[in-house]
Formats: sequence, structure tokens, C-alpha cells
Amino acid sequence: MTARTARGARGAAAATLAAALIAGATACSNPSGGTATGPGGDSAVLGIANEPETLSPLLGYGKDGNSKVFDGLLTHDAAMKLQPALARSLPEVSADGLTYTYRLRPGVKFSDGTPFTAKDVVFTYRTILDPKTNNASRTELDAIADVAQQGDDTVVFTLKYPYAPFAERTVLPIAPEHVAGRQDVNSGDFTTRPIGTGPYLLTGWSKGEKLTFRANPSYWGGEPAVKKLTMAVIKDDDVRATRLRSGELDAAVLPPNLAKGFAGDKARRIHTAKSFDHRSVTLPTAHPVTGDPAVRRALDAAVNRTAMVDKLLEGAGKPAYGPVPTDSPWFTAGTERTYDLDGAKKILDDAGWKPGDDGIRRKDGVRASFPLWYTSGDKIRQDHALAFASDAKKAGIEVKAEAGTWEVIEPRMKTDAVLAGGGSPADPDFDQYPLLHSSLAGDGFNNMARYANPAVDRALDDARRSADPAARKAAYDTVQRELVNDPGYVFLTHIDHLYVVADRWEDLSTQVEPHDHGLGAGPWWNVEHWKPKQK
Repeated sequence: MTARTARGARGAAAATLAAALIAGATACSNPSGGTATGPGGDSAVLGIANEPETLSPLLGYGKDGNSKVFDGLLTHDAAMKLQPALARSLPEVSADGLTYTYRLRPGVKFSDGTPFTAKDVVFTYRTILDPKTNNASRTELDAIADVAQQGDDTVVFTLKYPYAPFAERTVLPIAPEHVAGRQDVNSGDFTTRPIGTGPYLLTGWSKGEKLTFRANPSYWGGEPAVKKLTMAVIKDDDVRATRLRSGELDAAVLPPNLAKGFAGDKARRIHTAKSFDHRSVTLPTAHPVTGDPAVRRALDAAVNRTAMVDKLLEGAGKPAYGPVPTDSPWFTAGTERTYDLDGAKKILDDAGWKPGDDGIRRKDGVRASFPLWYTSGDKIRQDHALAFASDAKKAGIEVKAEAGTWEVIEPRMKTDAVLAGGGSPADPDFDQYPLLHSSLAGDGFNNMARYANPAVDRALDDARRSADPAARKAAYDTVQRELVNDPGYVFLTHIDHLYVVADRWEDLSTQVEPHDHGLGAGPWWNVEHWKPKQK
């Protein structure tokens, strides 16, 4: 998750804000002079909901691939299969699974003209692994024992243990040693003025407003047809939809209820991306109510997931019973939970939570009430929070939904519930380990509920260290079954991501997407390959 800024209230205030932004922002986010179907020409202006905190891969930017400024050793194709990028082929893996050798693509240069070599790969990974580097995702590279170069065109990774999805970790963007290595990794200019090997060059970044890029004419994969790219940062869903309809944007990510308003628009198309993106409620162990295992089980039974998919997502998603979607081969059959309000009430009754005069349960002088925070401006989270609160109240638990920015929410996460999001399609380790392992409890946005279950920890460790697909599947089955009996989160829905795009480009597609869907996801995951439609 990344920090967001607040927005105003909905209704009249949102409409006023939309009008003001439309009147005042055209010059900055529609530089080509828009029409009813977008800016036109060889430019594209895309509306996204949030922006990264940094553009340095050393600090976590682009770690899952699809960076517009950088490349990784490998990349994903439309089917999420690994393909060579800065490496000229997939890695050579030793029989024991402990050595990965990458042969590098010849002739690649950074955008400043400096040749890309193996030293840049070694610098990138060693810098991320340095504890002095403020990279919250460092533990994702825990398997690496050493990374070394053999000449200028070969890099060898040595692992501590066989880590089956290691190649997936090498989509991580590569930073130039000759630039980033000469400044403070955490605060230097490189964090906002990056230089990479990718298809685009950053030309400007107005925090909270937009990022602008131009095509890299010397890109090793060929100069993109979209010559100018603008990512307009519009946190409010309603405002984003209004600016799309006005012609200021070529495309935007929208929640289902707003995307459907473009269904009859002949100049635009709605693109649906399946995702691992889930919405869940954290149940902090430090709170006297959510820390009670009986309350957790009751809430897990009391939520009507199917109704949330039908009413909140307009069918664009599926019920969630854990971090793994039900249509994934990693999903554990039999862990689905049906809506069972009577069962939820019985769990609470048996645990000594008795209804008070106001219908809210109490136990040992503690009232079954807790706050649930969601991020301002995010309609999908707001709707999920309110629906969850409504379901909980029917079981006798008061949930007080509160809106705020991440700056407001983060200090409260130890004791207060949060309407959270997460999910990664690349490998189950990428999502489940940081979400559930007790060693990461309270580590930023990792394990926000401070969940601790020894059986889950053992299974996650076993799965991370095994190269046997069957053994890994058995371990993740254990994790998902434990979440039925001992939920640390109430998983609500998996969400399809909806995008509305001006129908003037060819070669658009979507991937199975992670939770984070800003610069690198959506139909613009491969914007460097878009071509203008022939009239």
C-alpha cells in the first residue's frame, strides 16, 4: 500500500471539486488539447488513483515489473509468463536449485547513453539487501546469499535455500550504479529523477497531480508509438470519471458503478482485468474485541460475501475466503465459507458475548465495538466498510466506519481495524508470507493484523524453502485451512479491475493483476507496444 491524500465529502462537495478541477487542470493534464475522446495524436493521458512514493527501484518502485522507466532481468507477458528483458534468455538453474545464472542482453544502454552491464545488476540487488536501504520489501529477497558478476555480461545469484519462485523476483527493475551509487540511496535525486533502460523517460513529477514521460528514442525494444505519456493522479473516483467523460483523459481506472456509465459510449471501451486483489478487514490482536478468537470467527461467518460481489462490485469480482482467489490452482477447495448469521450468533453466545439493551454484545464489561478505517476517496473500500459494519451489527457487533488518509490510519493500525487490500498473482509466497508471517507483524503494511499462528508460520517457511510444487501446495493448503479456524482477517471479495479507454489504440490487453494497479497495471501495462488504430 502507498500513502494517499484525503479528499472532500461526497455528493455536492465532490461535484464542486470536480468542476473546479476540470476548470483549472486542463492545461496540466491535457497538454495536447483534448477532444471528447481524449487528448489525441501520439499522446496518452491516463487517470490513476494513486502515485508511488518513490521512483527508485532501490526503494521498492516497480518490484513486480511493468516499470515504464526501468527494465528487469525478466518481464511478464500478457499471460503472466516470464520472458527475457535485460537478460537475453531465462536463467540457467543448477540441479540443486541454489544457483541462477543470467546472461545479459548486449547493446543495452541507460537513457543517459551509459552502457548497461552486470555491475548494475549486482549493485541493485546488493543495495536493496543492505539494511541501511529503506526498502520495505527487502525480505522478499531473503533467499539470496550472494549476487556476483562474471565479466560484463553474466550475473550469478547464489541462494541460501531452494526458492521455487526466485526467477519471479528478477522482474525487479535495475538501477544504474554510475548514477544511484554516487548519492544517498534513501534521499538522493535518483528517487524522483530516475534514469533507466526502459521505454520511457520521466520528464516531470508534480506530486499529487501528475507524472509525465516521453518515449525513449534509443529503447532497446524499439521506440514507442505513444510519444508522450501522462499519468494524472486523481484520487477521487467521482472526479476521475468526470474528467474522463469531459475528454481530459484517454483512460482511467474506475469502480464498477462508475465504469458502467460508459457502457454505451461508442468512443470508449471498458477493459476488465482479473486480479488477485482482495479487500479484507484486519482484526488486530491488540484490541480487546478483535483480539478475541470467537469474535473473529463470528465476523468471518456473519459477512455476506456474495451480496457484496453482487451489490458493491456489480458482479465484477468473486467472494474471498483468503488471499488466494477461488479460481487459482493454489486455492484450497473446501475452505469456502457460507453466510451463516445464526452460526455467528451462536459462536458469540457460547463465548460469553451477550446482547445488551441496545443490541450490542458485551463480555466482562467490554462492549463489542471497534473502529474500522478506510481510505478517503476510495469508494470501493468505503462501500465494503459500510457493508461489513451492517453485517456485523446483525450479529450484535458495532463497527464504526471511519474515513482517513494513510497518514491518519497508519499510527492506529496496531489496535484499529482497517479495510485493507492486497494480492499478488506471481506466486503465493509473495502475498501470504508478508500478510501472515508473525515475524513481519506490524512491519509497516506487512501483517497489519499482527497475526501470529505457529502452524501458519511453519507452513509459510516450508513453502518458501521447497522446490517441490506438491509440497508447496500442501503447505499453502495448511495456511488456508488454518485461516478458517483462526482468522486474523475477514476476507471479503476479490475485485476485477475495470478500465475505460478511448478506442483509438490497438494492441491493448490486460494481465492478471496484483493489488497495486497504478503506473504498471491496467491496459497500459504494455503502453510501449500500443499502435494508433488505422482509420
